Amino acid sequence: MDLGLKDKRAIVTGGSLGIGKAIARELAREGVDVALVARTKDRLEATARELATETGRRVIALVADVTSRAQVDAMVARAAEALGGLHILINSGSAPGGSATATGPIESVVDEDLLRDFDVKYVGALRCARAVIPFMKRERWGRIINISGLNARNAGNLSGGARNTSLVHLTKTLAVQLGRHGITVNCVHPGITRTERTPGLLAARAKELGITPDGVEKRDYADDSPRGNAINRMVDAAEVAYVTAFLASDKAWAVTGELVVASGGQGRSVYY
Repeated sequence: MDLGLKDKRAIVTGGSLGIGKAIARELAREGVDVALVARTKDRLEATARELATETGRRVIALVADVTSRAQVDAMVARAAEALGGLHILINSGSAPGGSATATGPIESVVDEDLLRDFDVKYVGALRCARAVIPFMKRERWGRIINISGLNARNAGNLSGGARNTSLVHLTKTLAVQLGRHGITVNCVHPGITRTERTPGLLAARAKELGITPDGVEKRDYADDSPRGNAINRMVDAAEVAYVTAFLASDKAWAVTGELVVASGGQGRSVYY
């Protein structure tokens, strides 16, 4: 299927690693020129070079902290100038799992950590969308996709869960506001996803359990495992990227203000 993305221009925050990098790669493969955004310059520039060489598209690195409106506004202006316009925004910048001090009892929450986490993921996405929207309105064509996460549906993580839920609300609100301008807005909930961090995480758990990393993964995705999913294997970041590329495409006009879960069928709850 031709997704109609050739020569579109995109910004991908959190684009140097993980799901953000996988999305940037897939967009570039579909013919999109991409501005990668993150805070770590060396890693960001290395990823930009890698993806440009691999895909033959223009991939540039822009260092910015999404907690600063001034930096976000300047980054978006630079991206628009360098790429010749903007059509797509992927909000994928955040700390995996949320604040480390907000994953247990409420007594353990450190206010500053919680607020920082929201400032990066939720308000950061809002800042980026606000800065990009005028450029999309000029094109009469735009796609904003917020990469959230299944912690939104699981009680317990007072940072990662709450920030992800807030992104769903932002998604629907912007979809209602922007549809008349030719801009769609959607949200993706990845579940547990294989990224560059996965081998280290599996190795640490394997050491605790006294088994191999492969053994940990097989146990996690056995039929009776609460950590598993319907397809009995971990979803790869590339598979989340395929879903995102479709939502960013010219074929996805009928989908806006919606939430798509890309978890391989994780969990047993029914949502309707």
